[in-house]
Amino acid sequence: MNSRAASAGAVAAIGLVLALAASAAFAGPAAYFRWHSRFNDYTICSQVSPGPGWEILKGPFKDAQCTKPAPPQ
Repeated sequence: MNSRAASAGAVAAIGLVLALAASAAFAGPAAYFRWHSRFNDYTICSQVSPGPGWEILKGPFKDAQCTKPAPPQ
């Protein structure tokens, strides 16, 4: 591999990293959802699934208390 090809590859890699970083800078916060356990009567508010056996009850919400509705995703 000659130095021009290596240099072009490095420039392309740096460009890709910068593009991904710029798109992440404009990403909004993840929404919260109210989750309900299928095995007992627990209900929690979380951005991600607590694990197997949980299903989305309501959402999306803007806050960690699941009180402020967010626009649908």
